[in-house]
Amino acid sequence: MPEEWRTANVSPVYKKSSRGQVDNYRPVSSTSQVCKILESIIQDAVVEHLVKNKLIKSSQHGFLKNRSCLTNLLAFLESVTKSVDDGHNVDVMFLDFAKTFDRVPCHRLLMKLKSHRINGKVYNWIQAWLRGRKQRVCLNGCLSSWSDVTSGVPQGSVLGPILFLIFINNIDSGIVNQLMKFADDTKIFGTVDTMRDTERLQGDLDSLLLWSRVWQMEFNVGKCGVMHLGRGNGQHRYVLDGEEIQRVSEQKDLGVLIADNLKPSAHCVQSVSRLAEYL
Repeated sequence: MPEEWRTANVSPVYKKSSRGQVDNYRPVSSTSQVCKILESIIQDAVVEHLVKNKLIKSSQHGFLKNRSCLTNLLAFLESVTKSVDDGHNVDVMFLDFAKTFDRVPCHRLLMKLKSHRINGKVYNWIQAWLRGRKQRVCLNGCLSSWSDVTSGVPQGSVLGPILFLIFINNIDSGIVNQLMKFADDTKIFGTVDTMRDTERLQGDLDSLLLWSRVWQMEFNVGKCGVMHLGRGNGQHRYVLDGEEIQRVSEQKDLGVLIADNLKPSAHCVQSVSRLAEYL
């Protein structure tokens, strides 16, 4: 594995708020273009293997053919709207992982590859590609010294997103209620007409927390939210990792603002106000 294929130049791109805070910048990683050609070939073979053998769960809508933000949102809204129209109460948990792509432990990712029957030369190539990676920061023509990358899927790569799908694939194993994913954007929801229903939903949250601890992926509980739908909703309080999940009346989900009345008015108002800024 050429050393140049395992290095990356990271450029910080300003997002919002104070320019003096590191967290207000998005790191954009540039990797070898030649390596990306080979990554594309391997990616196509891996995806074909996963799809042909039905190894990726149907709850995943990210980075797959005929799957997208649109299919995720349509399936989600169809399910919750039908439940509410039928007179049921529904609770939706929007979950947030902390720096997901950067924290994937490589040795555990390799374990997941073998469990998905990815072996032989492809496995050996990916293993060599993940190990010994380095990166440096590029800013205004200045370069930092090289730093070792000890975890995470390679940012700015072609193969990285598919490897992440494999890593997070079994997060919904044993989950009773409905769970949907777009890469790491995860939401879980179900009808909550009885106390037993809310206990099952809390049990699913406990299962997700256990998964996150086993696979070293932390939840950012402060950015998680619960939305209560339905006129008779008891607005049960849910806990994740010892903290109560905050109640939200509006939540941006894959770029669309979802309101607890399931009407698109809030999203339309937001879209018009953004358009007005450019006129």
